[in-house]
Amino acid sequence: MKIAVISDSHNVNSAIQAVKPYISDVDIVLHLGDGAADIKEITMGFKGEVYGVKGNCDFCEGYPNEKIIKVLDKKILMCHGHIYNVKMELNTIMCRGKELGVDIILFGHSHLCIIEKQDGLLLMNPGSIFRGAGIIRRSLGYLEIEEGKEVVSYIKEIK
Repeated sequence: MKIAVISDSHNVNSAIQAVKPYISDVDIVLHLGDGAADIKEITMGFKGEVYGVKGNCDFCEGYPNEKIIKVLDKKILMCHGHIYNVKMELNTIMCRGKELGVDIILFGHSHLCIIEKQDGLLLMNPGSIFRGAGIIRRSLGYLEIEEGKEVVSYIKEIK
């Protein structure tokens, strides 16, 4: 299963249009908030599964602060990250992931790409499809999950 992980579209049409080609070959699209209202437009015509959570800039109904999904044998926590103070530290979100017994923690908020493994947990922040905070201007993340195998994770810059 190939999963596209996007975050922080911030209702910016150019970002919404730019990411569409990058999700065409995936099975699942995950949006990590700050642009939850953009999910419908981003995934228009997409035939796979779509999940989203809300961020600190989202005021639309229908999206939770966090969501747990199961993909094959992996349990994934999706959240925006603001309620876990991810701009300052990752310990709080790590504790939440351990408490929930997940394998993967996905979060946004900081617009800064991160992929790291700590204490058996995979953490990913895909950056922002609108405007990144690091050397990568705009980005999204991918997860490739196969039953019984280690998860492949990577970030791709949006050109």
